[in-house]
Amino acid sequence: MPHKTKILLVDDHPMVREWLATLINQQSDLQVCGETDSAPKALQMMGLVHPDVAIVDISMEGGSGIELIKNSKASHPNVKTIVLSMHDEALYAERALRAGARGYIMKREATKRVLQAIRCVLGGKLYLSDKMAMMMAEKFVDGRPSTPGSVLERLSDRELEVFQLLGRGYSSRRIAEELHVSVKTVQAFCARIKEKLGLSSATELLREATRWHDSQPES
Repeated sequence: MPHKTKILLVDDHPMVREWLATLINQQSDLQVCGETDSAPKALQMMGLVHPDVAIVDISMEGGSGIELIKNSKASHPNVKTIVLSMHDEALYAERALRAGARGYIMKREATKRVLQAIRCVLGGKLYLSDKMAMMMAEKFVDGRPSTPGSVLERLSDRELEVFQLLGRGYSSRRIAEELHVSVKTVQAFCARIKEKLGLSSATELLREATRWHDSQPES
């Protein structure tokens, strides 16, 4: 019996996991070896089922996909990670690659790209859309930002995560619980975000975070 490449699915939407599992298991050389809805469970499963590839979302309960990628790279370096997300690749793809991901796919164009991405990263290559590859090449050659004019580019991965959770209506205490840090640390993140975005108050920060969150497509 030929060896099948093992794929782990990490997404907090059951229908997305079901769709991915159906698509992948139809392939003669691929099989889904496990699925989960959270980052902590994903790390546990990597140690148990030893996947070749993990397909992860950016936004999940119990931790972000970016942090999962970093932790996976440290503890399970042989697992190749592909991000499948609703979030704009212009803001998140480069962050994901820096964290250790090997590919980034937008959910709205996923059907034709998931299998391409899996086989691409198994071949030792990175997988990005043509548009994103061009933007990153221009940034490398010309030193231009990959998303001209986007102030959110100034935020670190953790700061962007806090900003995103604020936009979802989370309190400082709930953000602290979600990220497993102290409330004081969250307040420090908020202070840095305000400074980087040129905001003068907590009210302005909350308004901007909510506005940005409401502008994002639903997954």
